[in-house]
Amino acid sequence: MLKYRNPWLMPAILLVTNCVVQSATAGAPPADVCSLLSAAELSTTLGQAYDSPQKSVAPRPFPNTAEGTGCSYRSKSGTQSTVLFRAYFDPSPSAAADLFTRLSKFYGTPTPVPGLGDVAYVDESHGLHVLKANVRFYIKLDPAVSFTPTLEKQLRELGGRVSARL
Repeated sequence: MLKYRNPWLMPAILLVTNCVVQSATAGAPPADVCSLLSAAELSTTLGQAYDSPQKSVAPRPFPNTAEGTGCSYRSKSGTQSTVLFRAYFDPSPSAAADLFTRLSKFYGTPTPVPGLGDVAYVDESHGLHVLKANVRFYIKLDPAVSFTPTLEKQLRELGGRVSARL
């Protein structure tokens, strides 16, 4: 019979193995990227009904970078209001951070949003940009409506929900 000299050795090995397996799968895109932000959540948070998302390919921001997934939610209220959600799953956190920084220069002066993902900001046209690990995502109401503190709070709430699922 094999005896262990250190009773903590086996639990430590299991813990390390579990962490390695989880980190290897973290940041992998879900089968349906649009499921990260449901129409029901949009409807509840924004106070109006939205259709299920129309999924599309989001363009690469630069050559040799990852394509993303675009999810467009149309309002059921008859207005032309749409919510655009785009998510990009980059090959590494450093690649995502580099792209996030490079792209932020195209959106004017950012307003930082603390406590959301690794880094987050609202751009000049009131789109919410979030970086978490190797994932970059964006949420924007179109056409741009008057940006109130309430709407900013709602966008942050939606961003927090998406971020929590990554």
